[in-house]
Amino acid sequence: MIGEPATPSGPFAHTANTVQRTMFMVLLALTPATLFNLYLFGWPAILLFAVTVGACVVAEAACLVLAGKPVSATLSDGSAILTGWLLAMTLPPWAPWWIGVLGAMFAIPLAKHAFGGLGQNLFNPAMVARVALLVSFPVVMTAWVAPHPLFTTGSPTLNEAMTITFAGETPDGVTAATALGYVKTELSRGIPVSESLQEYGRSSALTYAPDLMDLATGFKPGSLGETSAGLILLGGIFLLWRRVITWHIPVMMIGTLFVMGTLFNAFDPTRFAPGFFHILSGSAILGAFFIATDYVTSPVTQKGQLVFGFGVGLLTWVIRTFAGYPEGMAFAVLLMNSLTPIIDQYTRPRMFGRTRKGEPLPVEGQR
Repeated sequence: MIGEPATPSGPFAHTANTVQRTMFMVLLALTPATLFNLYLFGWPAILLFAVTVGACVVAEAACLVLAGKPVSATLSDGSAILTGWLLAMTLPPWAPWWIGVLGAMFAIPLAKHAFGGLGQNLFNPAMVARVALLVSFPVVMTAWVAPHPLFTTGSPTLNEAMTITFAGETPDGVTAATALGYVKTELSRGIPVSESLQEYGRSSALTYAPDLMDLATGFKPGSLGETSAGLILLGGIFLLWRRVITWHIPVMMIGTLFVMGTLFNAFDPTRFAPGFFHILSGSAILGAFFIATDYVTSPVTQKGQLVFGFGVGLLTWVIRTFAGYPEGMAFAVLLMNSLTPIIDQYTRPRMFGRTRKGEPLPVEGQR
């Protein structure tokens, strides 16, 4: 009626979740594992982490300026920080600085803004950068080091770290293979996992043979996302508790990886690594909770997420077991990202009164 206040229009359902809140909840979940691993690998890892995250933020700002979008408001959503953070966790801790900068160029302009920006990219930006760097610079991207805890004997000083990171000069005697890479090589020679781990402990600058507990706690060569699986798992549980993610993708992915490893290991332990080793080695835990669950590049339905998680777990196992690369997480995620639209198409709920193709259901009594 005239003179009465207008009734507010919908939507009437509100939520406290925002893009910024979601991004920073994920960053908070990653913080314990990241701090521990930066301590574990010392100053070179700290400098590379800062360069990678900073380069992603600068690249995001540049893309926003070129697109004529507001920089401060859009940049504050935290998506560029999270992309750089995840990318840094997949890099060798002592990689030179330019690896982080190139990775940022692959992730932000090419994998994100070329598709239209946040919410429109088909592929996970951090994984696009990881694969592009691995294919383009295989030697640098597979130069791992044994842990050198900060402020302990053997840890590089800040000046030495700047030489390693910015001049690209890595001292002799620190390179080492990851557990996944070493065991894959030894399995191809017919040596069982138990024996290869014993030899791995003697040949990778470690004073002990790493067991499953060592793999879980992080005292082994690898990227920041491959070590300390326990802390990364705690971060994933935190995201589940806060309902930032659901259980469908992580549980299905880890379960598939474990079942495939266990079944084939029982069939022939000299050729196939066991399930627990697959879960605790490489970036399986990081991928399950922080990468495969990306809202934009994963299915929206629960059935679709189960299919997606199964595909990532299966492809990760297949690539690790039969392909040339010891780690297959990034490849598996990107392959399943390409199938996400198809998965959504065939798992979307049926509309009331219509078939799954969108056609009206026949009404009883009609001819």
